[in-house]
Amino acid sequence: MSENARHPFLSGLSKHRGAHPTVLVIFGASGDLTKRKLIPALYNLGVDNLLPSDFKFIGFGRKPIPNDEFRSFAKESTSNFSRRKLNSDVWNRIESNTEYLSGNYDDLEAYRKLHDRIHEIEKEHDRQFQLLFYISTPPSVFEPIITNLGVSKLSRHGQSSGLKPKVVIEKPFGKDLESARELNQIIRNQFDEDQVYRIDHYLGKETVQDLLVQRFANSIFEPIWNREYVKCVQITVAEQLGVGTRAGYYDQSGALRDMIQNHTMQLLSLTAMEPPVSLAPESIRDEKVKVLKAIQPLELRRDAGDAVRAHYREGLIEGERVPGYKEEDNVPPGSTTETYAALRLFINNWRWKGVPFYLRSGKRMAHRVSEIAIQFKRPPGILFSEGNRFDLSHNVMVIRVQPDEGVTLLLNSKIPGLETRTQPVKMHFNYSTTYGSNTPEAYERLILDAMVGDSTLFIRGDETEESWRIITPVLDYWKESRNQGLETYSAGSWGPLAAERLLWDLKDEWRRPSA
Repeated sequence: MSENARHPFLSGLSKHRGAHPTVLVIFGASGDLTKRKLIPALYNLGVDNLLPSDFKFIGFGRKPIPNDEFRSFAKESTSNFSRRKLNSDVWNRIESNTEYLSGNYDDLEAYRKLHDRIHEIEKEHDRQFQLLFYISTPPSVFEPIITNLGVSKLSRHGQSSGLKPKVVIEKPFGKDLESARELNQIIRNQFDEDQVYRIDHYLGKETVQDLLVQRFANSIFEPIWNREYVKCVQITVAEQLGVGTRAGYYDQSGALRDMIQNHTMQLLSLTAMEPPVSLAPESIRDEKVKVLKAIQPLELRRDAGDAVRAHYREGLIEGERVPGYKEEDNVPPGSTTETYAALRLFINNWRWKGVPFYLRSGKRMAHRVSEIAIQFKRPPGILFSEGNRFDLSHNVMVIRVQPDEGVTLLLNSKIPGLETRTQPVKMHFNYSTTYGSNTPEAYERLILDAMVGDSTLFIRGDETEESWRIITPVLDYWKESRNQGLETYSAGSWGPLAAERLLWDLKDEWRRPSA
């Protein structure tokens, strides 16, 4: 069976075929993200014949690596991490157009060498290439890379012929509102906003993209997607893994910065946004920003405020005992970093006034799951309210982002029999069942969209600042409080009791997603 037959959504990418000749430069080319995600994504785009006919891949890093060695590294990365087996014909085409340049990120001369090499490529092919710079490095070197791309004139290469270079910037984008604003200004000094692609790989996931379709292409949902019918919305991004070897980085970040400010807030904005006037990127991004602007400031206090934090203690994960956060290697003994964060947000607009949005993310949780759950209000208790015969639940629509991507509706149904009794039942749509399990990964779609200039699934500068506007006061409050109000939870649980109390005022309770 062909790829297009197995995955019908690939036909919707036909507009990307024949993209303009491109030179892709990945800064941080020997890093983990490049190895596990970016190079395999390029290979799979090649399998689907979605790379430009003339395509060059230049890896850029501080470590000197011979071209042959880097090509071997790229091939091994593809073999180990691609969703498809290595096809020699496809790989050979990519490999023959792959090379490596080394230099310090703050060394202007290295960027001039890159500039010269791009000119050589254009001269060899007798045509102009568009430039796509992918910054896959620690955030500490974002500034010198962006600045040197500007000083070396690489940020303006080809503009006279309408081929604006593009720059993709990985998260974390800042660590608070002030640093996000500073980084945006650094970028604006060298690039126009329409050249900038701030990436959040969650937006490349199929179910996240499908959220707009579920909302705005199905008339059964949109009329009840508001305060009249929705009781609450719960967004969960849970991981079973601990901090592992990332403790040094993670202890400077924490769950609020690492997951909620970006991934979880993106899911919220797509869930709550108004219908855009079109599918044009700016129409969609305008509506997302409006949602963030409408979120009212959180109430911050130790008892019954809108924010809860905790870190995991020793517990059981799938029957195996695991250490607590403070016992993990390289975690400072007095650390006050949260591995779990939960927020209660209210959107002060016509559609959502009074509806709580509950957000939570944590490590060492009971299951690995990312989902959006829209819980609807109960119908009037007139017909089915007597005795114990009627087991009625709230109707819930669950959009599962990962794993087992799909959509579930929880409905109430009559149990077969002579007596009228009810119980909740599930209607389930599963992506792998309908479309096959070998679906494109997020980075494939995002790299492809960046090449063709579609910014729909990327984050705009004002959007990052609005998200940090909401989150930064919480970070500041927790920093001032030190360990006061820092809860704990057992590894393998669904979080601290304080997070449960976050919902009690409104008589809600957290879902317990199944594995």
